[in-house]
Amino acid sequence: MDDCPAVGAPTQRWLGIVLPKRHARRAVTRSLLKRQIRQTLAAREAGLPGGLWVVRLRAPFDRERFPSAASQALREQAGAELARLLDVAERAGT
Repeated sequence: MDDCPAVGAPTQRWLGIVLPKRHARRAVTRSLLKRQIRQTLAAREAGLPGGLWVVRLRAPFDRERFPSAASQALREQAGAELARLLDVAERAGT
């Protein structure tokens, strides 16, 4: 059993992003959201513990309210929600 790796929590951060088509129909929207998620996590990684992180879009975006995938309103709302979730994660990790 000496050649088996040790089992335990990873020390690095691994990121998984799940953006279902049913919630973000356009590929450009999903791509922009993924980029924003990666950038936000990279900027705040110092406060986050190592481990497996999964970010999942749980509800659709209203296409009438956010007509463009690159709209500033969509970026702001997604960024604010992600920041709120990361605040909770940082508090739980300390």
